[in-house]
Amino acid sequence: MTTDTPVPVVNGHSGDLLASLKQQAVSWTSKRSRAFSSPSIYPPNLPYECGGAREYNSYVLYALIAGIPYLVKRVLCLSLSSYLILTAILALPIGALSLVVHSWLVSAPTEQICALPNEPLESYITILDKELKAKYAGSKIPMEVFFESYFDGDIDLKGDALAIFEKRYDWAFFPITLNVAKFFVLQWIPELIWHSKKQDETQVRDHYDRGDDFYAAFLGDRMIYTSGLIGDSEKRESLEEIQDNKLRDVCERVQIRPGDRHLDIGCGWGTLVAYAAKNYGSESVGVTLGRNQTAFGNARAAEWGVGDSARILCMDYRDIPRRPRYNRITCLEMAEHVGVRKFQEFLLQVRDMLEDDGLFYLQIAGLRGAWQYEDFSWGLFMAKYIFPGADASCPLNWVVAQLETAGFEVRTVETIGIHYSVTLGRWYENWMGNKDQIIKTYGKRWFRIWEIFLAWSVIIARQGSSTCYQILAHKNRNAFDRSALLRKPYGYGMPSGSQ
Repeated sequence: MTTDTPVPVVNGHSGDLLASLKQQAVSWTSKRSRAFSSPSIYPPNLPYECGGAREYNSYVLYALIAGIPYLVKRVLCLSLSSYLILTAILALPIGALSLVVHSWLVSAPTEQICALPNEPLESYITILDKELKAKYAGSKIPMEVFFESYFDGDIDLKGDALAIFEKRYDWAFFPITLNVAKFFVLQWIPELIWHSKKQDETQVRDHYDRGDDFYAAFLGDRMIYTSGLIGDSEKRESLEEIQDNKLRDVCERVQIRPGDRHLDIGCGWGTLVAYAAKNYGSESVGVTLGRNQTAFGNARAAEWGVGDSARILCMDYRDIPRRPRYNRITCLEMAEHVGVRKFQEFLLQVRDMLEDDGLFYLQIAGLRGAWQYEDFSWGLFMAKYIFPGADASCPLNWVVAQLETAGFEVRTVETIGIHYSVTLGRWYENWMGNKDQIIKTYGKRWFRIWEIFLAWSVIIARQGSSTCYQILAHKNRNAFDRSALLRKPYGYGMPSGSQ
């Protein structure tokens, strides 16, 4: 691995963070057939694996679900029908309790390619609260306890958050704590079940109307809160470059042509809408619940000279007029907020709004199926602090099944988690560079919440805990011209067998 690539200015010093990560990664990349090759990414310096699905024995779970009610049946001399009813009632609590207990007891997988430094907790953080310090001195701390205490000011970091989180397995573990369980039962599940217009409006406006300056502090000039795309893996592209790459990619993927009616659902600050209208001649409409986003997007469209062909509307997606239909519909990292219960209804609405020969582009974040306990911890942290109500962040097979059930044919799928990791890393650098101004305007707690979110998510996206999918779909109709979507195979035109 090379260590002489240009690195950014981070937190007031010239590239110390990225240079440190690259240097520390050298110690274990020699065990690999090849090193991380692109200078754009943030390489892991401790690619340790957390316990999870592979260590969680489903057969033991089935035995508990069947066995515990049976013991109750024997003790109380219940009938077979009573046993079956009792099993149905206790199955979910038994499963939940087994998951909680296992999260505290699970050992890390043995197939590791690196060893933990085994440095004391105090090497990474300073615990200011006396009771907390007495409880965890010399041991690992539950991740949920760490970030709650850090936000409350009871813990300080000894260094850069991203560098510390790269070594998180050395100082933290990921059990399901009482607070996590309470949040899941009392807030996450009710939000998943409900997803009313009022709930979604409250959550979106509380989040996105905080202040454009808050988001500009990490999103930069483009004001795009979705994953960018690396275009040139041989150089270190800027945030603006990878976001411009994404804008072009989306427009080309859905084959936007002059005069096309284009709808962007959950358009954020409207950059894609204005970009499509300006560069591809589309009649583009964006929809968001954010008042600030609506004003910003319309102002940007006017500034770019496309105020007549690019409009941002402030409304719930369920209220979008369905006629006339659209030639192209895009939805970038908004569908997670639709919710699991409403997802099929949402896709049926999209299908109804789309012309029979139209294309639907869905970019959606999702958790991996082969979970680790860190995935749970991060997911619930995100649901509580960053993206409340985004419960439709599911594995790819679930999303594809939902699309097919709604009458779509999935044309292409790409996993862009590594691109998302780079995007998050650029956001993190911006955030840390604007630290003083953020704390002055919004306070230390808000700064710390986004500091942890961005630093941790760089790693989460890179390691596949949560990734992002680009999905191109169309109506599954016999008359659809599938030949219009033909793409040349990789290596087409090269001599057979050439390298």
